[in-house]
Amino acid sequence: MLKTVLRFGLIIIALLILFQLSNASLFVPSIPADVVIGITAVILIGLGIYLGGNLKKDKIVAVSAPLDVDTQKIIDLGISERELEVLQLISEGLSNQEIGERLFISESTIKTHVSSLFVKLDVKRRTQAVIRAKEWRVIV
Repeated sequence: MLKTVLRFGLIIIALLILFQLSNASLFVPSIPADVVIGITAVILIGLGIYLGGNLKKDKIVAVSAPLDVDTQKIIDLGISERELEVLQLISEGLSNQEIGERLFISESTIKTHVSSLFVKLDVKRRTQAVIRAKEWRVIV
């Protein structure tokens, strides 16, 4: 909260300085307009660098320990070890062909496993299967 108040305070001070400089150039004709524009540019660049530098700082987010896989749920659903491997690879974003290459089985066998998973998880799409599996802690 204090940082926000200080930032807005700096912005207001910078604007007041800019207004005073513009007034000074009207009353003191010996100050060239180029100098006023240059000072204004320097102030605005400095303010932009300060505010931009603070916006790009990474925030650290506390992450809780991953939940364990619910093995009882896997048994209740009747998901085999191979289907579980396929589901995990689906969650990594691999296609059927890539999963087949990784597990050394044909693409049609992968399609069979995926169809079986859809029935067991009661879903219609791969994304739904991954979401449901994570909700039920079948995969992490």
